[in-house]
Amino acid sequence: MSDTAAGPVSKRVFIDKQSPKAYHALTETAEAVRAVAADAGLDRTLVELINLRVSQVNGCAYCLNVHTRAALRAGETTQRLGVLAAWRDTELFTARERAALALAEAATEPANAAVQESAYDAARQALTDDEISAAIWVAITINAFNRVSIMSKHPVRLIPQQ
Repeated sequence: MSDTAAGPVSKRVFIDKQSPKAYHALTETAEAVRAVAADAGLDRTLVELINLRVSQVNGCAYCLNVHTRAALRAGETTQRLGVLAAWRDTELFTARERAALALAEAATEPANAAVQESAYDAARQALTDDEISAAIWVAITINAFNRVSIMSKHPVRLIPQQ
């Protein structure tokens, strides 16, 4: 990045803007996945926890910013958001949430077969087939959005406190 009088100039292409048809298809997929999650009984806070955990694993600042605000709007607590990265080390998450988070991590880093099998085994104990499918679709979708934002270097702007 080089500086101009107006500030830093990004050398990245915002691929969502450059290829709007492809990005529109992704947003339509996200809308369908939200409906699948709701139909399966995954509440909005659990969907946002999945979005956030996947974004943490991927290091996507833009999506972390967007989905932290969405989780708070959905009623999630700052305490649980603060410890989400260490969800395995606290009792603040239910067995159902733990199963969904483990599946989300397995979908994000699928190369580790042992982790994937362990996550699936836990999911079988706590989630229905519809919930398993929905949780995996949520993880797949946010993984795609993470890559769009990471590769585009979407900026995170300070939101003034009200």
